[in-house]
Amino acid sequence: MTRLTFLALALFSLVAPLLHAADSPVYELRIYTCNEGKLDALLARFRDHTCKLFEKHGMKNIGYWVPVDEENGSKTTLIYVLEHKSRDAAKESFKAFGADPEWQAARKASEEGGKILAKAPESIFMTPTDYSPPVAITKAGKPRVFEMRTYTCNDGKLDALNARFRDHTCKLFEKHGMTNLAYWTPTDADKGAGKKLIYILAHDSKEAGLASFTAFRADPDWVKAKAASEAANGGSLTIMPQSEGVKSVYMKATDFSPIQ
Repeated sequence: MTRLTFLALALFSLVAPLLHAADSPVYELRIYTCNEGKLDALLARFRDHTCKLFEKHGMKNIGYWVPVDEENGSKTTLIYVLEHKSRDAAKESFKAFGADPEWQAARKASEEGGKILAKAPESIFMTPTDYSPPVAITKAGKPRVFEMRTYTCNDGKLDALNARFRDHTCKLFEKHGMTNLAYWTPTDADKGAGKKLIYILAHDSKEAGLASFTAFRADPDWVKAKAASEAANGGSLTIMPQSEGVKSVYMKATDFSPIQ
């Protein structure tokens, strides 16, 4: 191998990941909190106008969900995920969307009976982990529920958590009847970059999901993997108590959600 060839290969090895990252889509998790009694109006606006306008302006609708439990916002909350070509593309898409006369008219008409949102939407930009299944629009042959889980790690422990999911957890989830939909990490420090893992599972029902997790936690392979990862990394990977480090929201897909 000539020196020139070696240098070319070395340069490519450095540049290739950057080129791949530039071509890779980014995902945005958005959470809307409505004023009391306004969720149906928000869903109607998305169903009849917003989703189509998102697509018109270059945003891809992935999934739309409402929590199933009142304590998680079943009467006031909409959770959804969009796909963008890049962060810059997302900014331009929302700028064009906000200026679209059709959106302005739809928003005005929907709020004739009062303001729909109780506060500004929460937005979290995310990138898929290397072990995440490709984000695909899937529709099961029967109704199912979804579960969004958010893990907050102790400092410096996210890589170890990702390794445990990559090498053990995801396979064990499937073994116990859970479907892995997607795994992401936030990209911005104020949203949990370097500390959080956000993922979505599908279950036949909430009861099935709870039963699956009971079986998963008792699985000797999981017990062994958890103990090994914690021994190698000085204790729990997520912050304690567990109620603070692991958040779970069971959700049902809206009738206009691409993922069902």
